[in-house]
Amino acid sequence: MIHSVLSTLYQVIVPLSIPVIVGALLGRFKNLDTKPLLTLYLYFLTPAIILNTLATAEISMDDIYKTLAFSLLNLCFLWAIANIIGKLLKLGPSEISGLILVSTFTNSVNYGLPLVLLAFGQLGLDKASVYVIGQMIIVNTVGVYFAARSQFSVKNAVKSVFSLPAIYAAILALFLRIFELHLPSEVATGVSMVAGGYSPVVLAILGAQMVKVRAMPSERKGQSVFWTGMIIRLILAPLVAYLGLSILHIDGILFSVLLILASMPVAVNAVVLAERFNASPELVSKCILWTTLASFLVLPILIVLVQGA
Repeated sequence: MIHSVLSTLYQVIVPLSIPVIVGALLGRFKNLDTKPLLTLYLYFLTPAIILNTLATAEISMDDIYKTLAFSLLNLCFLWAIANIIGKLLKLGPSEISGLILVSTFTNSVNYGLPLVLLAFGQLGLDKASVYVIGQMIIVNTVGVYFAARSQFSVKNAVKSVFSLPAIYAAILALFLRIFELHLPSEVATGVSMVAGGYSPVVLAILGAQMVKVRAMPSERKGQSVFWTGMIIRLILAPLVAYLGLSILHIDGILFSVLLILASMPVAVNAVVLAERFNASPELVSKCILWTTLASFLVLPILIVLVQGA
């Protein structure tokens, strides 16, 4: 077991950590501005990898239905847990909103996809693509609602979803699959080349963002909320994901991929929502940093467990 974990740590986490460390060093010593890179990631790299993956992915309609069902079931479970714990701890509305963001949204796009590719190969990436598209939609609709229920607008939420180029890339890929069409070979080669740059760029962005996280709140209440968020994301989230997958009778590589993606650290874009709607941004940003660091140890164990299952 220990040998398997160390082997996974070396083969999967070490390659991922190199661009993260480089990004962190550039952010710390060169004050790397991530805003242009985020534009590149959101409007260029993400649509390319989604189109490249979905257009040729080995996924069935059954996989799609099960993935979407799991995404919604897992979201409901984690929302309920965070909400109940928040009320038991007598937290304010802002802190409960922050705790829900920490509990429900994972870094499945710019950390999960490269991890799945290294751990489970192209087939794993194919299975992950549907989940990632679903998460993009959920974050820009339900995520906005969680962060700012009083300011939530269905019209603005739908508008934000259709402002994402990845959605149009997914629609194009589904159109090509339904009508059994293919991109011209030269275009497909160009899209594949762009998609190849996805992992190092987004991981470097993650590293640069991590070094900009503010210090942990020193007051006792802030500490208790922080540790609550850490426990939910690192311990309860994998257990809840396992329960949801068992209820839906999901098995095989789809089970492994979805369990790992649901156990990823806190999503980086959660702090964007937290800052915009004052949903305890310090709590969310600190949980992003520490769940990401802890994931370098937790995820190899989970990968070994699911691969041996």
